[in-house]
Amino acid sequence: MIARTLRNQPPERCTRGMLTRIDHIGIACFDLDKTVEFYRATYGFEVFHTEVNEEQGVREAMLKINETSDGGASYLQLLEPTREDSAVGKWLAKNGEGVHHIAFGTADVDADAQAIGEKGVRVLYEEPRIGSMGSRITFLHPKDCHGVLTELVTSAQPSADSSSAEH
Repeated sequence: MIARTLRNQPPERCTRGMLTRIDHIGIACFDLDKTVEFYRATYGFEVFHTEVNEEQGVREAMLKINETSDGGASYLQLLEPTREDSAVGKWLAKNGEGVHHIAFGTADVDADAQAIGEKGVRVLYEEPRIGSMGSRITFLHPKDCHGVLTELVTSAQPSADSSSAEH
């Protein structure tokens, strides 16, 4: 039984370890534009970034929720498959719309994926891949994470000529 809480503790007591924040929650949807409009109209969230990831077969929109204490941010990532045989397309066919994965931010996706793998959790990519907004990502097998597809994300370092406008 867990009886303690860290809710009212200083932030440094709550954030020990390799993962620094919830980077985003991935939500699979059939119609990206319709889903974006729902989050805009219902919660006031605006699109921070859009892109098509051909390798993963998705069209996505990142909705920024807030800034975080480590200089990053937390997002909702809305994912619409561009082809039926993509991982998100197959997932939607089986499960319908909803939460697809949770992503944790980390300063070093390579080292943290290796450390987690050494604890017996299957890491799905041998080498991290390029994800949203130039980030480096890998996934952990849901069967090893209590049924939750888990992503590890190291955000791309902002460049002087980059902007946070839609792409």
